[in-house]
Amino acid sequence: MGPREDGLTTATLAEPDTGFRELNLNSAILDALQHAKYFTPTPIQAALIPHALEGRDVIGQAQTGTGKTAAFLLPFLNGWREDEETPGPHALVLAPTRELVVQVNAEARKLAPSPAVRCLPIYGGTRIGGQFAALKKGVDIVVGTPGRVIDHLSRGTLDFRNVRYVVLDEADRMLDIGFRPDIERILRRVPRERQTFLLSATLPAPVLRLAQRYMQDPVHINLSPATPTVEKIRQSFYTVDEERKFELLLRVLVKERPRQCIIFTQRKRDADRVYTKLKGKLGKIVEAMHGDLEQSVRERIMAGFRSAKVVVLVATDVVGRGIDVTNISHIINYDLPEDIENYVHRIGRTGRMGNDGIAISFVTPEQGQLLTEIEMAINKLIDEERMPNFEAYVPRVKAEEAPKPPPLPVFGRRPAKRYSNRL
Repeated sequence: MGPREDGLTTATLAEPDTGFRELNLNSAILDALQHAKYFTPTPIQAALIPHALEGRDVIGQAQTGTGKTAAFLLPFLNGWREDEETPGPHALVLAPTRELVVQVNAEARKLAPSPAVRCLPIYGGTRIGGQFAALKKGVDIVVGTPGRVIDHLSRGTLDFRNVRYVVLDEADRMLDIGFRPDIERILRRVPRERQTFLLSATLPAPVLRLAQRYMQDPVHINLSPATPTVEKIRQSFYTVDEERKFELLLRVLVKERPRQCIIFTQRKRDADRVYTKLKGKLGKIVEAMHGDLEQSVRERIMAGFRSAKVVVLVATDVVGRGIDVTNISHIINYDLPEDIENYVHRIGRTGRMGNDGIAISFVTPEQGQLLTEIEMAINKLIDEERMPNFEAYVPRVKAEEAPKPPPLPVFGRRPAKRYSNRL
């Protein structure tokens, strides 16, 4: 290991081990991993876990979909003891969104070495009374959004005196959406004698300043590629007028027949509009996700998406990060994001854990410069596609004379005859 210009320590990465047994995890954790069907550590797991087991603070820099949730959970769970005498929580995980909190909590339960491990997700949009009751009974791990954690601190319902393990997950995203004051307030309340982990896809200056202020001689593990893209994702774009986007969307779905896909829009009202039109053709396999929905509705939709009952999810960037669904074959940028980093995170929803994926973007004639900036950022030319027998621009004919889009086939995992009567 050697020093870096920013004062962090860089770890030299070896090839990942062929199994979790070589990482010195205890037998209960190995049994939990086998039950979860995790047989080979991912590179971030193989690199991070040994340092964590040594008690080091760690910065883990890796793309989403690389297994970093298990990487930061396993060291704490490996040291968990049922006969712990001090009251919890003993571990605190901060995450930027409700969906990511739910996902991390589910992973902790799945990898727990015993049913006695008590995990509690805390986030807004749900009744706080149930969280009060769970905290009063005692918990080992709290996974929460910074805002709701601050709420509990203000009410005196959350005690950090015995926290010894702190994780900042998706740290760059938390700072992007304005959580820095809350994060710093929380870190000042946890004991100085603790182990701290910071997981982030990127390390902009504000994240580095946070690390330097609140971490002790952290090891920096960087597994991010030199360019922010996933090589196995086939990226392409269609040039299309705004008025023809929905017709093009129908044709793309007919052509691609995705297993599961996310259709990204910039605005919530556009997500609702596209969802309403698609639902009229595909029914219950289509859902919409954005920030205006009640939390219970968001949880129901995400549960349906994870189980593949929902095949097409129309969404804003609320699901651009932190959603780990491995069956997503396609990402469709119905609206090209103006923030280039959002483009990278959107397409990162497909091609998960080494799988192939397809990312298709709709680009209006006015967005040529934005497309060029995206290509420069990812250091890759994106191929242009053309849809046969489709006029990408508004033709000079009356609307009723325009060609009708083809009927949508059934795709995903649905039996064809079940939906044939509505297409």
